[in-house]
Amino acid sequence: MSSISKILIIQTAFIGDLVLTTPLIRAVRKGFPLAQISVLTIPKTADLLRDNPHIDMVILYDKRGKQRGIRAFLQLVRKLRRERFDLAIVPHRSLRSALLAGLSRIPQRVGFNTSAGVFLFTHKVFYRKNAHEIERNLDLLRPFGIYLQDKSPEVFPSPNDRDTAAEFLRKNGIQASHRPVAIAPGSVWPTKCWPPERFAEVAKRLFKQFGKKVILIGGEEDRQLCQRIADALPSGAGAVAAGQMSLRQSAALLEMCALLLSNDSAPVHLAVAMKTPVVAIFGPTVPAFGFAPWGEGHTVVQRRLQCRPCGVHGGRKCPRGHFQCMKGISAEQVLGEICRILQLDQKKTG
Repeated sequence: MSSISKILIIQTAFIGDLVLTTPLIRAVRKGFPLAQISVLTIPKTADLLRDNPHIDMVILYDKRGKQRGIRAFLQLVRKLRRERFDLAIVPHRSLRSALLAGLSRIPQRVGFNTSAGVFLFTHKVFYRKNAHEIERNLDLLRPFGIYLQDKSPEVFPSPNDRDTAAEFLRKNGIQASHRPVAIAPGSVWPTKCWPPERFAEVAKRLFKQFGKKVILIGGEEDRQLCQRIADALPSGAGAVAAGQMSLRQSAALLEMCALLLSNDSAPVHLAVAMKTPVVAIFGPTVPAFGFAPWGEGHTVVQRRLQCRPCGVHGGRKCPRGHFQCMKGISAEQVLGEICRILQLDQKKTG
């Protein structure tokens, strides 16, 4: 291990995947305290790595944008070759990620045995299907005898990020001491989305019964959905932050919230990283896939149906046509879980 002085971690998947890779990054620093650690990721997620004390360099790969295509791919390979890395760690199981490690002539390459590019790895690690994604990622360090006690994900908002979040609350008439509830109603996959009117019903009752205001969060692509929910609420009950903040500003905002209510999507893991309790709604997917909120103090709301799960990611539409995995979860049930975590009396009337 003393011969390993430059390490590359390749993670070019979604936002949540990168958050769940941060314990691996921390473990690499623990195992190789003097090594130079670089992380290859996409521009959309790179903000999550800023100010991470365990990283020396972030390398961007805009695989769906400016660097799309074989020519840009080979240019990146040549760039990585010049860096002369000793070890590549590849949690992302795509062929492209494995090819980057292999073609860059990195002598030691570790990845999962289920990767599309497994033949390119010098160390093949068994992929535990029913383990949490954080634990699976940490398995990649077993060949080097590195283990981690605290497996929590982490993100490092700057003071400016926290100031931006605090200013958002102030502008929307929300006192930080009152700790609003965050709601993330969006997802890349339509079948992973709980009906928006149910989110609105929960938000209305939180406001009317307990005086709890809500903040609707997400990306620019979620803004219209969030505004639709906000428009259904009483005046002053909620504010839309979707599309207005960077990832780290969103993390800072989540840190100021009492709880996050979300579909099975990236905000779940961002909230966990900021130590904010989560109520996660799972429909077509199941926690056994490894993407439930990590740690204690969170809960998953789901229905036990024979047709679940119907896919690793969900889908564009319900294969059975009834969407009961989501439609069968009531606002009352979700509100009950929120009240339990926040120790609110659900019988209280507004």
